[in-house]
Amino acid sequence: MTKRKMFLRMVTSSLLRRRSRMLIALLSIAIGATILAGLVTIYVDVPRQMGAQFRSYGANMLLLPGEEGELNREKLNEALAEIPGDSLVGAAPYRYVRLDMTTRQQSFTAAATDFTQIVKTSPYFSVEGAYPSETRQVLVGKEIAETIGVHNGSTMELTYQPTVVSDGKTPEESRVAGATLSGKAEGFSGGMVYVTAVLDDAAKIASLTVDASTQTPEYGGQIPEAEAYLNQFIGKSLPLAGGDVDTFTGATVTSDAVVAALNQATAISSPAQPRTLNFTVTGILTTGGEEEGYIFMSLEDMELMTGTDHLDVAELSVSASAEQLEEYTAAITEKTGVRARLVKRVARSEAAVLEKLTALVFLVTLVVLLLTLICVSTTMMAVVSERRREIGLRKALGASDGSIRAEFLGEGLFLGLLGGILGAILGFIFAQVVSVNVFGSSITFQPLLVPAAVLVSMIIAAASCLLPIKRAVAIDPAIVLKGE
Repeated sequence: MTKRKMFLRMVTSSLLRRRSRMLIALLSIAIGATILAGLVTIYVDVPRQMGAQFRSYGANMLLLPGEEGELNREKLNEALAEIPGDSLVGAAPYRYVRLDMTTRQQSFTAAATDFTQIVKTSPYFSVEGAYPSETRQVLVGKEIAETIGVHNGSTMELTYQPTVVSDGKTPEESRVAGATLSGKAEGFSGGMVYVTAVLDDAAKIASLTVDASTQTPEYGGQIPEAEAYLNQFIGKSLPLAGGDVDTFTGATVTSDAVVAALNQATAISSPAQPRTLNFTVTGILTTGGEEEGYIFMSLEDMELMTGTDHLDVAELSVSASAEQLEEYTAAITEKTGVRARLVKRVARSEAAVLEKLTALVFLVTLVVLLLTLICVSTTMMAVVSERRREIGLRKALGASDGSIRAEFLGEGLFLGLLGGILGAILGFIFAQVVSVNVFGSSITFQPLLVPAAVLVSMIIAAASCLLPIKRAVAIDPAIVLKGE
């Protein structure tokens, strides 16, 4: 029989003869390894789990127009290319435009977006009905729906008054012979009133058209067709002072808006024509925030109404650490010219939670390993006390201190090996239960965790044997054999 086989037989025989004590030591190591493996598994996988939870609070990165002042789909795609595909959860572009609902004499903010992406970046949106899936469909905020009384299936006629092409002059500089002026002002109930005036050779008003479609039809809405009212502006010089023109009967606020729009009007290169489309309401949006005051439509519909495809902002939901997010924003800004900015309240909260979790895992792991070391060391000390006569006899027969150390260390390492394997398996089960109950999803198995747990368990077991080995080696065979 070789020395190696003899050594293994001695170790296993010693363990089997003291099954109860060794079982306690084995369970101590296994419990320690279970908690260690479980916590480490949770910690390794928790950034993904935490990221998924934080994504439910909304986007954590914004893309804005750069110094060139332009953000479109092409620029957006360039920016998104700087973020790894597995990190990008969703990217919802937005464009905000003021639209008029002439049938209700109201003006609303319309947000054009990609509904397939908004589900990913804003999972907290609560929709009664469904998101728009086709063109000419809109999602209406709860606040607007209650104001104008629309519901799923209702039809809305929305009008876009194009922003006129300005010559870049101030109102004073614009009042020159032959100029076409355009202006707007807020009228009754917040609805906008638009005016277009042409000046004659003396820089006086030669013709005037008014768009008051957002005003009350019975009163202010009658102004565009009221020739007597409009004719009084002809021949007048701008700016108009109080008393220069009479107000329209029953529409004082709208009349004041016409005067204010004329006084603020600036020169344009060409008059702009409004565009009107009919939309069907597919859902009512509830968020508890400002989104309830918006009308959401597709980017395609907005491009058709406005004739342009630029974007105001893009909201991104990115699953990454705070350091990685900083790297992505820097790369996007530097390489594409698009301004990338982090939503600090989300990014910082996620980083803070992960930092605290790291400290908690480290502290709990340290305490568990220390308790495991004490428990195993205590058990091995008891074993040494039981085997004093055996150790004394072996030393009297010529056994070296090295062989004594090797045997006890071998027993400890064997316990560490078994406890580590058992703990790695139970640790994954423990982590799975925690993940399902806390995060609501299964955890990813980490193959490298098994050898890591076994290695740590064997180190702890070996460290636990140091003091018992020292006491075993210190046994004097003469005193033991005398029975003292």
